[in-house]
Amino acid sequence: MVARPAAAPLTERQEARRRRILDASAELAGRGGFDAVQMREVAEVSQVALGTLYRYFPSKVHLLVATMQDRLEQLHGTLRRRPPAGDTAAERVARTLMRAFRALQREPELADAMVRAVTFADRGVSAEVDRVSRQTTAIVLDAMGVPDPGPGQLAAVRVIEHTWHSALIAWLAGRASIDQVRADIETACRLIGPPEDG
Repeated sequence: MVARPAAAPLTERQEARRRRILDASAELAGRGGFDAVQMREVAEVSQVALGTLYRYFPSKVHLLVATMQDRLEQLHGTLRRRPPAGDTAAERVARTLMRAFRALQREPELADAMVRAVTFADRGVSAEVDRVSRQTTAIVLDAMGVPDPGPGQLAAVRVIEHTWHSALIAWLAGRASIDQVRADIETACRLIGPPEDG
């Protein structure tokens, strides 16, 4: 099925329906991980017709990637209300990403489902994955407190995001402890230098 264009504005009723779908996705994933998210059951829990669900999200991967973007958006709102402390940009970013990690840690089945979806996503889901990436970048840049980052800083942000994602995968697979995740994130965050000129 053809996905609804991402830029199309939603009416209040459509937004409420989308909210129910995302909440149902998170609820089912939280109970049983990736395999527990079945489109028919998501439709039932969110009280929308199956065809309607597919108009919003053409596949389970689309839905779970959108769920991750939604969770990151909620986290971003929380971080804006209560920004992380730290004397340097590197400290603030590391603390921000560990807060994000701890939020995912509280719901490991949901975290695993969302990360698997992002990892499995093919080109057909690239727009949704790009939104997750942009949301993560916005969170990191806010923590840095740099309104106009230079190319070197943006490159550092990309490496930090890759490190965070890889550390999350390793933790979910039982290959990394929380202390290792923290050490990797703090190491990557040291790539953030002072603001660049120009």
